[in-house]
Amino acid sequence: MKKASILYPFAGIAIGSVLGYLYYHFIGCSSGTCPITSNPVNSTLYGAVMGGLLISSLVRK
Repeated sequence: MKKASILYPFAGIAIGSVLGYLYYHFIGCSSGTCPITSNPVNSTLYGAVMGGLLISSLVRK
């Protein structure tokens, strides 16, 4: 396994975290009834998980 292939999922996690927070900040749910987008921590963690999974599924092994 190459060093570069190990870094891709971490990059996906970082990018997903930023995008998750930006989604909360600009689009998020103001009423508090949305389980993911009503809280910045939940939105950031969800974005990190989705970013990591997406990038790791696209990387060739």
